[in-house]
Amino acid sequence: MKKLLLVIDMQNDFIDGALGTKEAEEILPAVIQKVKDFDGDIIFTRDTHFENYLETQEGKNLPVSHCIKGSTGWELAPELEKLRAEKNAPVLDKLTFGCKELPAYLAEHYPEGLDSVELIGVCTDICVISNALLLKAFFPELPVSVTASLCAGVTPASHENALEAMKMCQIAVQ
Repeated sequence: MKKLLLVIDMQNDFIDGALGTKEAEEILPAVIQKVKDFDGDIIFTRDTHFENYLETQEGKNLPVSHCIKGSTGWELAPELEKLRAEKNAPVLDKLTFGCKELPAYLAEHYPEGLDSVELIGVCTDICVISNALLLKAFFPELPVSVTASLCAGVTPASHENALEAMKMCQIAVQ
């Protein structure tokens, strides 16, 4: 059985940096434990922006510079980066909410397919939901799940809204 854990954007800026939340800080120890214990492959994504962020459409809608490539805020949480390196897990830099490279990466590295993909990370209501829906669009028969207790949204209410929306799109919320 080939299982994949997709760890979405567990970067310093989303945990305790520019866009950090107490909910993201609270899930970090459990996310670390999940990565340690996961019996399967792991892929990390990293939200990636550049110095011109505030001039982009996203920057105009969310005028808070964050995850600027090469900055401390762009880096994965230190303990997760250590685990990522130990497990030789890839990290996919993504320039949009959904990782556009993810479907091709999975098709190339898993030509026989996957049995399941589980998503954890931040932000539930932006990047987690975008990547879960992207997976369902490209792999409609692939069981996709999201572990709610290992995700954090921009707000607790928007986290819950995103979980409900994913349920409606046949993404298992556990």
